[in-house]
Amino acid sequence: MNLKPLQASGQISDQTSDQASGLPAQHASKTIAVVLHQAGSSPGRVGQWLESQGYQLDIRKPPLGDPLPIDLTHYAGAVVFGGPMSANDDDVYVHDEINWCGHCLKQEIPFLGICLGAQMLVRALGGSVTAHPEEHAEIGYYPLHPTEAGNSLLPDWPGMIYQWHREGFELPTGGTLLATADLFREQAFQVGPSAFGVQFHTELTEAMMRRWLVRGRDRLELPSAQQRHAHIEGRMMYDGLTRDWLGRFLTVWLASDTRGNAEIQQHRTA
Repeated sequence: MNLKPLQASGQISDQTSDQASGLPAQHASKTIAVVLHQAGSSPGRVGQWLESQGYQLDIRKPPLGDPLPIDLTHYAGAVVFGGPMSANDDDVYVHDEINWCGHCLKQEIPFLGICLGAQMLVRALGGSVTAHPEEHAEIGYYPLHPTEAGNSLLPDWPGMIYQWHREGFELPTGGTLLATADLFREQAFQVGPSAFGVQFHTELTEAMMRRWLVRGRDRLELPSAQQRHAHIEGRMMYDGLTRDWLGRFLTVWLASDTRGNAEIQQHRTA
């Protein structure tokens, strides 16, 4: 894997997870690092599901100056969510996050990138993130096509999925394609045993979707974007399957952690 070296900066913390977040040590193994990109951003249903399973969320917002933890030993996973910025932006925190994605891969922590987070993961692996050649956007509900590998990982993917983006990613070297779509082909992929990237948004609550429709209403005028009524009607038709898939996917994702197996094997051979 072509990983960029992690460079220390104001956005990267050399504190342990407990020191940086103030979380009690006895709960450290049930902690998920959550990276958000706006003051009012929420981890949505991903956060709700994780908390329902007993996990604590260590939320960091790099655009607001929050550092990212280097020592991920006591984290159960890391999730990088979406945002209005681009993985191609020159902001220092964007470069730091891309490097941090590569750092997560090196530490073999279960990693999930959503939309911008997936694009940052691709950049960390040396891949490219680009706009559609005809300037199309996926904003609304669009067909999703799981690959054979995707169905082997998890059956019963949603046939329609919620999208909000105008840039897409290429499949990184060493990645396994899990799902495709029509306008932006690469939609979900896996790298190694426990790193995943998805272009689509299964984390949105209804309140989040309605907020996006108000604050991002100018995006609805982009080519191939759907109008407001189609978003609301689509949610009524497709959200049940999306919610079911998300819970099953997160279960598979967390179970992909191989670090404990390595530690057990090392102890046995010591």
